[in-house]
Amino acid sequence: MTTTTLSPRSEFTPWLIVLAGIAFLYGPSFIDLFRGLWSTDQQAHGPIVLAISLWLLYRKWPEMMSASAGQPASWLGWPVLVVGLLLYALGRSQHILLFEIGSLIWVLVAVVLLLRGTRGAKTLWFGFFFMLFMIPLPSVVVDTLTMPMKMGVSYAAEHILYAFGYPIARTGVILQIGQYQLLVADACAGLQTLFTLEALGLLYLNLVRHESLARNVTLAILIVPISFTANIIRVIVLTLITYHFGDEAGQGFLHDFAGMVLFLSALLLIILVDTLIRLGIQRFQRIRGKEVRA
Repeated sequence: MTTTTLSPRSEFTPWLIVLAGIAFLYGPSFIDLFRGLWSTDQQAHGPIVLAISLWLLYRKWPEMMSASAGQPASWLGWPVLVVGLLLYALGRSQHILLFEIGSLIWVLVAVVLLLRGTRGAKTLWFGFFFMLFMIPLPSVVVDTLTMPMKMGVSYAAEHILYAFGYPIARTGVILQIGQYQLLVADACAGLQTLFTLEALGLLYLNLVRHESLARNVTLAILIVPISFTANIIRVIVLTLITYHFGDEAGQGFLHDFAGMVLFLSALLLIILVDTLIRLGIQRFQRIRGKEVRA
């Protein structure tokens, strides 16, 4: 009896074929995004999310190959693939980015199901899930949800700066501080910014991998107010830059630097809240342990 084993080249041949097909299918879509929507301030997070998603899939790839070794392919891949291709055809022909770009997730999941089975798809689930944050939402949804967020951020920034003695007033989403007038734009406090910070928080949760379910759930819920607070910090920083250094500083290089402040403040807030949750859980466990011993 002779035993035949697949060479590494033979093992990766199906993946290379699939990769070539996906590149041929979605290449024009991503070229359009890079030249259009992803080049704007509101959607600048798209390429970052795509790069992180690919890194997450690459990071889990060896584990996926090991976990799914010898596992049968799943027939569920075929209906998932059909749905993905239909969504792509509809989205591409009708210029519906929600369907066109969102279909990529369906297609990738279907490929993994067909080649490595359900166990392979489960191993890569977070990488697929993270791709949701790069999908452009319909403008109607974005505009409807963005205005209340901008109003809330403007209101909070006004009252905080007023409490510190700054001459500031507000009309809707326009802040008047001294002789300067600032419009809180979508890029500063919009829905897409919130999505970006949500993605950052979920990425943090995935990387730290806490064993406590309560800690993970609590932190995941608090990511929303953390993101809102980070937006307030960014608007306050921009307002103070404009007030102290002039309008050119606020709209020039320091405006881009305020974007870094947004992500740094969000990350620091996430770490701070995570630390407080850990201390709270430890204290609760100590108190509970004392009660049990008593």
